[in-house]
Amino acid sequence: MRKAGFFLISIALGTTLWAQSPEQKGLDVINKENAEAYIDFLASDELEGREAGFRGGRVAGEYIVSNLKTLGIQPLFASYYQPFDAYNKERQKRGRFQVHPDSIAKLKQEVHQKLSMRNILGKIEGKNPDEYVIIGAHYDHLGIDPILDGDQIYNGADDNASGVSAVLQVAKAFLATGVQPERTVIFAFWDGEEKGLLGSKYFVQNFSEINKVKGYLNYDMIGRNNNEAKPTHVVYFYTEAHPVFGEWLKNDIKKYHLDLAPDYRPWDKPVGGSDNASFALLDIPVIWYHTDGHPDYHMPSDHVEKINWNKLVDITKASFLNMWNLANEKSY
Repeated sequence: MRKAGFFLISIALGTTLWAQSPEQKGLDVINKENAEAYIDFLASDELEGREAGFRGGRVAGEYIVSNLKTLGIQPLFASYYQPFDAYNKERQKRGRFQVHPDSIAKLKQEVHQKLSMRNILGKIEGKNPDEYVIIGAHYDHLGIDPILDGDQIYNGADDNASGVSAVLQVAKAFLATGVQPERTVIFAFWDGEEKGLLGSKYFVQNFSEINKVKGYLNYDMIGRNNNEAKPTHVVYFYTEAHPVFGEWLKNDIKKYHLDLAPDYRPWDKPVGGSDNASFALLDIPVIWYHTDGHPDYHMPSDHVEKINWNKLVDITKASFLNMWNLANEKSY
């Protein structure tokens, strides 16, 4: 006799009890209440749209670090912060912010813009120090437009406070398992995504052990309905060369009764749309959760009250199970 996530054991007194598996222990701490707390704060007007390099973005970063400390997640480096600078042409000339040293050197030769940003990186040390897996989401958004008539704040509840909430909940879930993973798990919160994937680009260019990264899972907008008639819809991108990624999700939805209807999209090299591109370009296997565009995308109306909490929680649970496999399966 078996139940999902449990197994029957006998004890000396002749009685029996159900003991939870590590996966079930992790799933049990992922909930709507945590998601609401994280998103309510990150998407509040006080954070001024969390624009990278500005006050609201810095406050958001400090909030994320305070949560990592409370959970007991250790920093990846000496600090949780990975600071970096991005440069662009003077604003009357067309261009995009750059973080590559060669591009920066050219931009510095003329009048230029400069923004200081910070990735946030925590970890759970694995048994094998030579292998890493990463789960990440960008925490920046579009800030404020002071000449908008009406609501001037781009709160970014779905984009991407929803993804940040999932990374924090998965970190808590890994700790709740009580089991040290085989691979080191990095919990990443990228800055500057809205300005051109800057934080994740900087990380892959500068992380000295990038060749030891065995997989990356990305979130970008996981809390809304593209079609209100299909509230369980989620797009599941994954590297086509790893079909087991699709099998994992199909099996876990059935086993754990997750209310999701994924659109499975295997992709040779998932380079579009978000921070997954920075890793896919290096041939690192990628999983990416996304719930498609909606009318409030990149609009001041991307507010908390429009989040589909049930879907957000089930995506977070599904992705925790993905990460558990990425961190512990011998091969994929």
